[in-house]
Amino acid sequence: MTSVSFLEPSAADEARRAGLRQMRIVATSLLGIAFVIFLLTNGHQDGAWGYVHTASEAAMVGALADWFAVTALFKHPLGVPIPHTALVKKRKDELGRSLEEFVGDNFLTEEIARERLAAANVGLRLGAWLGEPEHRQRTLTEGARIATAALTRMRDEDVREFVEQVFLPRLIKEPVSPIAGRFLAGIVEDGAHHGLVDLGLSELHDWLVANPQVFSTLMNERVPWWTPPWVDERVINWTYNQAVAWVRDMRADPNHRARLALDGLLTTLAQDLHDNPEVQARAEALKERVLTHPQVGTTVSSLWSSVRTSLLGALEDPDSSVWERGDAWLVEIANTLTTDDEVRARLEGHLADIVAFFVNTYGDELATVISHTVDRWDADEASRRIELFVGRDLQFIRINGTIVGALAGVIIHAIGQLL
Repeated sequence: MTSVSFLEPSAADEARRAGLRQMRIVATSLLGIAFVIFLLTNGHQDGAWGYVHTASEAAMVGALADWFAVTALFKHPLGVPIPHTALVKKRKDELGRSLEEFVGDNFLTEEIARERLAAANVGLRLGAWLGEPEHRQRTLTEGARIATAALTRMRDEDVREFVEQVFLPRLIKEPVSPIAGRFLAGIVEDGAHHGLVDLGLSELHDWLVANPQVFSTLMNERVPWWTPPWVDERVINWTYNQAVAWVRDMRADPNHRARLALDGLLTTLAQDLHDNPEVQARAEALKERVLTHPQVGTTVSSLWSSVRTSLLGALEDPDSSVWERGDAWLVEIANTLTTDDEVRARLEGHLADIVAFFVNTYGDELATVISHTVDRWDADEASRRIELFVGRDLQFIRINGTIVGALAGVIIHAIGQLL
């Protein structure tokens, strides 16, 4: 396997290198001081000087022992290939696998993931975060930027190709009559179509009231040629008044016979679409004729182009209704998350299930990334870089070894004097 450079030098590396160099100087200076004191007190081993001499001797032993231990982690001391030295370089791959096992056993488990997610109070913190106007503005800005980039990269020809070659052929093959029947039945049962009927009747009534002459012209085109004009005029006026009154009555009376008849017609159609093979066949044939028409692709493409242009314009304008509705929606989410314990618990439960799924399914694979990455590291560079990150702290071992060695020497000398 080819070894690679795994870390690019950063601005912080120089600071780490300076800190490591400084601590090495301190640790080595203590060793040098102990050596000088040892030389100056040599031959003066009685009285207080004996304690100083023994302390300096023991300090040198402790400093050298810990220097050897720290140095042996990353390289051969003094360049001598002593067994069990340069451990990081020699056992890099084993260290990677050990780190993989440690992370896998102690971090990438479902229990720990659920516990940490529950302790994080994601729902409450998200609600509080969205409660701040600047945070909502940031969310909308980033969302608009992502949506704009996505819409810009979707070309008209790609959309048309997808519609004509993927969506429409799939829709033609899939039977939609049973689904349409269930959908229509639900609409009729809930009365969701009443609003649309009211709107249509209001528009029709207003049009009839505002355009009596147009109605008269349309009716005149269909009267027999042999009837007297005055008869035609009276019949047309009567028909017009009856039409206006009929539409007005339908609009005002929710239980109008025509409305009830329409409900019955829609109910029958919904049942036939769901259960009647003959009606289903006719509906599917109609669907196929409509969807295979050459104009469908062009119409969808044009419609998409218009919708995309409108969306892009709305996304670019922070004062547009899209931004206002988005901000109102985020405010509603924030209030719900901070006040509704049930909704918050449900959200955090879903998040925990998602995290648990990924941990159980991909946890082992995620952990192996560690060992695979370490295997590709260059051994010499890995040793140098790890020493750069932890070497400064390891120099304290040398300092402590020097101090503890000196104290141990004093105690040992005192015991010798007592004996």
